Amino acid sequence: MTLYARARRHAWRMAAVTVLAVLMVVVADRFVGHSTLAFAAAIVMLILANAPMLKFNCPRCGKNAFFRGPFVVFWPNRVCTRCGHDLDGPRA
Repeated sequence: MTLYARARRHAWRMAAVTVLAVLMVVVADRFVGHSTLAFAAAIVMLILANAPMLKFNCPRCGKNAFFRGPFVVFWPNRVCTRCGHDLDGPRA
């Protein structure tokens, strides 16, 4: 599986975890009242789920597929912005 395909799968997984975290906070708010514990649990869940994002680096130059300059975006690059390597193609 290519780096881009794995990074794309991570992006979809993060979308699902984000929806799950929002639903968890909404359900806790609806049934228990305002709960900072549910909000804290959602934040911890999102941080733990997003930790693998740092592993999606270009095999040629090491630039992360999710970084656009100083910013992190939700969808990975198909082509490395530093060296031009095709992240959806065969390995370097």
